[in-house]
Amino acid sequence: MPLPFLTADRAFEATDDVALPFDHRDRWRRPYRPGPWRVGVAAILLLLASYVLFAAVIIALTNSPTEAAVVLGIAVLVIVGALRLLRMGVWVSARGVRRVGFVFTRTVSWEQVVAVRTAQQPVRWLGLPRTVQGQALTLVRQGRGPEHLPPLLTTHNADFLARGQAFDRAADAVEAWAAEHARG
Repeated sequence: MPLPFLTADRAFEATDDVALPFDHRDRWRRPYRPGPWRVGVAAILLLLASYVLFAAVIIALTNSPTEAAVVLGIAVLVIVGALRLLRMGVWVSARGVRRVGFVFTRTVSWEQVVAVRTAQQPVRWLGLPRTVQGQALTLVRQGRGPEHLPPLLTTHNADFLARGQAFDRAADAVEAWAAEHARG
């Protein structure tokens, strides 16, 4: 029985970066996998949280319950931030498209969607104020232009930086959902 891990004499398979299949069309699904930047930052935050939790235990053992509770609260906030960071992205279902940000989530039903298209435009690099030339998947709603909403996906965000083929597959998947469910 072959094992599915990578060995020195075997190259990556082409199916390693394919989006996961879906069972129920009514469940919210991310049509792509989170990128290495997003997963790496979340892993570092969770590692930091483990140290803070260990510090909370040490502080609690020194008979300082108030300080231990404060440090425990800080650890919980770091863990919630890391999990929220992993949840960020674009999610689709038969009901609509959802853009999950770090603080806010915006859902647009497919009845309001006129078009979902990929455009060449200046995009933000890793969400920072600096812009670079790249591709963006934009959503056009009824009565509004694409400039009213931030792009759904870009080639320079934490999921697709240096992963152009993954961006193309994700954009195609969201466009396919829009073509199937949108009335535009």
